[in-house]
Amino acid sequence: MKIWRLVAGILSIVLSMIVLLQSCAAGVSNALSENGEVSGSAGFLVAIAMIAGGIVSIVVRKSVGKGGSIALIVIFGLAALIGFANYGSYSDLAIWSGWCLINAGLAVVALITGKKKKDAIDNGTEQQ
Repeated sequence: MKIWRLVAGILSIVLSMIVLLQSCAAGVSNALSENGEVSGSAGFLVAIAMIAGGIVSIVVRKSVGKGGSIALIVIFGLAALIGFANYGSYSDLAIWSGWCLINAGLAVVALITGKKKKDAIDNGTEQQ
């Protein structure tokens, strides 16, 4: 899971720049058309959460405890929830929210497998 966390962290940080640019354009479009949508603002929040999740993912990639995985579940889960709830005319936000949902799901897998691995370490049964 160390490699996944590093790759997901780097990709999340890089993709968040694209999300920021697109959300600015969507926000301007929403403001000019006065349609009352908030997809540009939601995209901005998703991008900020993607940056935060990417940084956390890189920092906790070697940790055995469950705190890093829980933090990733919360950050990416909130980003996915915000994105899916508010994508409106900014339909690419659903794609970025899907990326966040995938990362949250993989963090759940890391949490479950990390617990088993930690138990094996505590019991002294892990093979080298």
